[in-house]
Amino acid sequence: MSETPNPARGDAPFYITTAINYPNGRPHIGHAYEAIAADVIARFQRLRGRRVRFQTGTDEHGLKMARKAEEQSRTPRDLADEMSGYFRQMDDRLDISYDRYIRTVEEDHHRASQEMWRRMEASGDLYLDRYEGWYSVRDEAYYDESELVEGEGGQKLSPQDTPVEWTVEESWFFRLSRYQDQLLDLLKTPGFLEPASRRNEMIAFVEQGLRDLSVSRTSFDWGVKVPGSDDHVMYVWVDALTNYLTGLGFPDDTREMQDFWPCDLHLIGKDIVRFHTIYWPAFLISANLPVPKKVFGHGFLLNRGQKESKSLGNVTDPLELADRFGVDPLRYFLMREVAFGQDGSYSPEAIVNRANAELANSFGNLAQRTLSMIAKNLDGAIAPFDKAQVDEDLLGEVRKACRETLPSEFEALAFSTGIEAWLRAVYTCNQYVDEQAPWALKKTDPERMRSVLLTLFVALRDLAIAIQPVVPTKAGELLDQLGIPAGERDYAFLDDPDWFARLADSGFAIGKPTPIFPRLELPEPEGEAA
Repeated sequence: MSETPNPARGDAPFYITTAINYPNGRPHIGHAYEAIAADVIARFQRLRGRRVRFQTGTDEHGLKMARKAEEQSRTPRDLADEMSGYFRQMDDRLDISYDRYIRTVEEDHHRASQEMWRRMEASGDLYLDRYEGWYSVRDEAYYDESELVEGEGGQKLSPQDTPVEWTVEESWFFRLSRYQDQLLDLLKTPGFLEPASRRNEMIAFVEQGLRDLSVSRTSFDWGVKVPGSDDHVMYVWVDALTNYLTGLGFPDDTREMQDFWPCDLHLIGKDIVRFHTIYWPAFLISANLPVPKKVFGHGFLLNRGQKESKSLGNVTDPLELADRFGVDPLRYFLMREVAFGQDGSYSPEAIVNRANAELANSFGNLAQRTLSMIAKNLDGAIAPFDKAQVDEDLLGEVRKACRETLPSEFEALAFSTGIEAWLRAVYTCNQYVDEQAPWALKKTDPERMRSVLLTLFVALRDLAIAIQPVVPTKAGELLDQLGIPAGERDYAFLDDPDWFARLADSGFAIGKPTPIFPRLELPEPEGEAA
């Protein structure tokens, strides 16, 4: 057997982060959506040969956590330990391939946050004053009077429809106004903030004029202590945003800081774009650190068109969905269903319908019948074969989808478009099976039957390699059944001309296949007995 080549691949570093989750409640489907999307990007970039660093975690300080703990007659740390554990459990269950799961209660994070503070102070950007204004505990955000909306009974609400309260306390302030022009230039830089709708919102916000930002609190003590002012804790967002540096070893001059900062992509929800594209770059510029390369604010995932909330009683546990429908079908649905960046909607019925139509009936069925016919009619043998023009045409279409269209769309975070191109190639393969009718060729032209089945085998291998970021476990299971070595599944191997010959020389034979995507059952209507 010839030696396996090592296709040349770039190993440029790629650093991706999710927003760290605020664990005052258990994870909901929105948390899972962001984690899965970030994981798809991380796996995709690894398959492209890049050296990926992927960080997620929990943001555990602030007034909201302190009050929640007080309501439950427990310490904030005790609450944080329990709730953070649920988020890590969610990530592990959903196959989220993080390199660091960070918690803001950890000692290295306190050290990093305090160094950020000292650097901003050294730049002359911090001063002590008194804060009087509106604050939303749920958003952990300050709002100007002009931003508030009126709720029922004249109650003042934030732009996110959360309650606000009038707050008066001594506070350190950050000179955000000093960075207005630099932030406008940054926001107008092509590619820094996407999608364009979020960029336009932030440009309009900055153009209204920036006020200095209150960055410490004295009314509670659950947070990172302000250096030299022990009665102050940092505003939770100063602490939370610094996590992206903590995970790389900041403030030490580590190899990770050298290689991975500035961050390639902060993936966040659209409701926290202001913190990541106005406050965070200003803090970094003040601390003499580079700003991130890109921030992407994705949309919300709605439950049958409604935003999930405890008051509506429609909060979905993502682990229940994973247990019910499988992790990979859930991952596939979320990336396929929604144009990334826009709001999307889901329901159990939609998950089942999409998974059955595209995974079970199309891709899964293609794999099952191809491998079954190879095992039965060719004794599972993989050997060189002659291709007709129709075979070359099919493989050309599959190659284009897997090597060009899907990767270029995924690079642009257009997951649904990339998956759609992949799926069209799957449909073309199924059409080819029906037209070539290998079951009939078995009697009339066995050699042609062999060419048809092995053409499909080659196509399946490309399709399985390409879709790995989305359905990593199931794609891996199929590649196992195809005999593709674990070290030959990166995208670079899609351009390897000798893989089939190596596999044939190895004597590998296809066994009786195991279905990779069994059909899912629609849930029974609510109220009916199980």
